[in-house]
Amino acid sequence: PRATPLYSSAASDVFKRQVRYGMADELELRLDSLAGVGPVTTRKLNDAGVHSIMDLIVRGPVEISELTGMDVDTASKLVEKAREGLVEGGLIQKDFVSASELYKKRQSIGKITTGTECLDTLFEGGVETQALTEVYGEFGCGKTQFCHTMCVQVQKSKEEGGLEGGVLYMDSENTFRPERIVSIAKANGLDPEKVLDNIIVARAYNSSHQMLILEEASSMINENNIKLIISDSAVGLFRSEYLGRGTLATRQQKLNRFVHLLVRLAETYNIASIMTNQVMSSPDQFFGDPTKPIGGNVVAHTSTYRIYFKKSGKKRIARMVDSPHHPEQEVIFALGEEGVIDPEADTKKKKTTRLTPKATETVASDVEPEKIESDVLDTESVKS
Repeated sequence: PRATPLYSSAASDVFKRQVRYGMADELELRLDSLAGVGPVTTRKLNDAGVHSIMDLIVRGPVEISELTGMDVDTASKLVEKAREGLVEGGLIQKDFVSASELYKKRQSIGKITTGTECLDTLFEGGVETQALTEVYGEFGCGKTQFCHTMCVQVQKSKEEGGLEGGVLYMDSENTFRPERIVSIAKANGLDPEKVLDNIIVARAYNSSHQMLILEEASSMINENNIKLIISDSAVGLFRSEYLGRGTLATRQQKLNRFVHLLVRLAETYNIASIMTNQVMSSPDQFFGDPTKPIGGNVVAHTSTYRIYFKKSGKKRIARMVDSPHHPEQEVIFALGEEGVIDPEADTKKKKTTRLTPKATETVASDVEPEKIESDVLDTESVKS
């Protein structure tokens, strides 16, 4: 028997017209434009957070099969047809491209400045879109302050190093503080109210809730022009709920699904993803730094860029641990009213506050030798 096409002729024409003539954003690439998706399947997908054809690409055939009850082969064909339509419309990358074409495309990739010369040097311009940037370190090393700073920097104009977009902030540790956003926005010359309005905060109370928030993120990205997703912290809830070796496999499987969904959202919607990670101390480490990030190889292999924050007195050190093209190097930064700042800016402030007493000391020291010399001359003249 002949297999029924996944696109009906009318639905296929409508879908291709949406993509070809740039109507994808207006009609949101509706799911009913696919012939294999009826009202019941559409309702199941919508309940699971799949609202558009872009979401089909993000989720993948295995998850679509679990959500709708269709077999994996049918779901694979459905996702493949959706992908072909998006490739034809230029919304996602082709299967085969030359390295020169890929190089030209990467020259125009979006980057979010950190507002500091040192961290921009580490990132070679800023935090990239279409990539997952992981920042790990012990408590108080500046991970959350870095995330708060990026919430403000991404809203700047493209000429100033931003992306003119909003932020989706997933807070699993109850550390998001709008007061901090206000102080950073004022220090950068931005309107605090507008900056706060462009930040959507989702408080996650358990790992399942955290996963549900990320699954529903696609609709928020389209409606609010989201250009940055932050998960602070990404692994903390998984670490607290799944205890012992008996639950290790289950934890790693769910964690693997979460971080891969973060990466696929960044690649599909051309946005930046930042996740913070907790650390543990390795007791068998006799030499070197015993601090290691949690999450195991699942998180290590999925992160595009991995940065290690550590304390160094009042300063902080950021080290590029893993990257496809960045060199492994360290830079020094500090924390201030503007969020993350260059260490030179911090030292300049201290110098200006100490300038007055130093000046008085130097003046006094310059005057004293003249008095001594004059006294000696007077005594010599008297003797003569």
